[in-house]
Amino acid sequence: MFAVIATGGKQYRVEEGDVIRVEKLEGEVGSNMEFSTLLVAGEQTLLNDASVRVSAEVVEHGRGPKIYIRKYKSGIQYRKRTGHRQDYTALRITSIK
Repeated sequence: MFAVIATGGKQYRVEEGDVIRVEKLEGEVGSNMEFSTLLVAGEQTLLNDASVRVSAEVVEHGRGPKIYIRKYKSGIQYRKRTGHRQDYTALRITSIK
């Protein structure tokens, strides 16, 4: 059985045992979280159904790879390079009820 959950402004298709990286969430490593904002569960479409819940365990907190941003304007010798690393939380899906 699979489910589609929404967190951090994004949607994720998850199954039991999956490890996903989501936008940084508050919680200690090893703690459990529940998601009740489901979009799809199995073959049924359940928009914001409170009866189905997805449980997940926090595996780790970290930072993603560095992404470089380059800006350029022609004719005036303007070049700028900056970088960005996004914080994430890795979650292991333990159950879909």
